[in-house]
Amino acid sequence: MARLFHVPLSPFCRKVRLSLAEKKIEVERVEERYWEQDPDFMRRNPAGKVPVLQLDGVMMSESAAICEYIEETRPEPSLMPSDPVQRLEVRRLVSWFDDKFHAEVTSKLLYERVNKKVMGQGFPDSRNVKDGAKAIKYHIDYMAWLLDHRRWLAGDVMTLADFAAAAHLSSLDYISDVDWNRSDVVKDWYAKIKSRPAFRSLLADQVPGFPPPKHYNDLDF
Repeated sequence: MARLFHVPLSPFCRKVRLSLAEKKIEVERVEERYWEQDPDFMRRNPAGKVPVLQLDGVMMSESAAICEYIEETRPEPSLMPSDPVQRLEVRRLVSWFDDKFHAEVTSKLLYERVNKKVMGQGFPDSRNVKDGAKAIKYHIDYMAWLLDHRRWLAGDVMTLADFAAAAHLSSLDYISDVDWNRSDVVKDWYAKIKSRPAFRSLLADQVPGFPPPKHYNDLDF
């Protein structure tokens, strides 16, 4: 069986978990306190980051590379379009959420509210939290604009772009940092994607000291 070294609320780990689950790849999940830089873990990934996936006898790191490998070796059901231009759009949006959204929102909300406490790094920086709460409004509005023109974020079918976005938003939803009333179309998109069987393990996550809100695992909000 495959093994995934992960942190439950990490959006990068969640993106990989969604890809694995959508393709029905059974995986043993191992929680990794990567910030402690355990020598065994550092040998798995000298960068000292999660996720790390052991699959097909290969130890893999970096979520984008992992998801590409999964897609290339398990092409069904497809999470990437066949058309090169559409594939470009998927990759653009995956980068949007893993880079821009992460820097402007996830790192300023989730990392300040949860990671600092778990890692023993002190209290949240109120300025970062304020900046993250402001920035997420812009990103939700951008998602709403995309979804006003498309069935899914990157086009007419669900792709890895949707999983990348849902990975970040689900992590923030766990700590009630998403205003779902801001956009009905984004809320409907999230309700649709979180009702997929691939989402079940994410909705079952429990982080000690941080109980999720009641709506977190409610498929109808």
